[in-house]
Amino acid sequence: MNLNDIRDNKNAVKERKRIGRGIGSGTGKTSGKGHKGQKARSGVAIKGFEGGQMPIHRRLPKRGFTNINRSPFVELNFNKIEELISNKKIDPKKIINSSLLLELGVIKKVASKVKLLAKGEIKSKINIEVSAASMSAKQIIEKIGGTVTVIDQKKNKYETS
Repeated sequence: MNLNDIRDNKNAVKERKRIGRGIGSGTGKTSGKGHKGQKARSGVAIKGFEGGQMPIHRRLPKRGFTNINRSPFVELNFNKIEELISNKKIDPKKIINSSLLLELGVIKKVASKVKLLAKGEIKSKINIEVSAASMSAKQIIEKIGGTVTVIDQKKNKYETS
């Protein structure tokens, strides 16, 4: 076998259809676009066109807005913390903070805001630092004997350091 003998398998690569190349090709004359009209031309964009009637996207009123300053929270539930403790990934005696959660892959950035929620149950006494916590989550951890520290990650943009 030589390099010049190497070929693709038969029908491995589909050949492109050559349109507008005579009546015998099957796609000659109008190139498969039918006769005349807007759709036969190039640059057609009639996705929302309803035949001159006011399109539905213009008939319906606009509602709401998207807040560009929104900063979403990463939810952290008791069942996730308990799972990490039972798998020996978190030492319950040490403080659980964003750098530890980043190391474990729970959050993607140190700047992520973490909110502690009370879904599931927790048996271990823990000390945790989060951006926000639900009242029920705070009460449950304090009842066990742990602490929840709410830290403010918002920095003053006018502050010079």
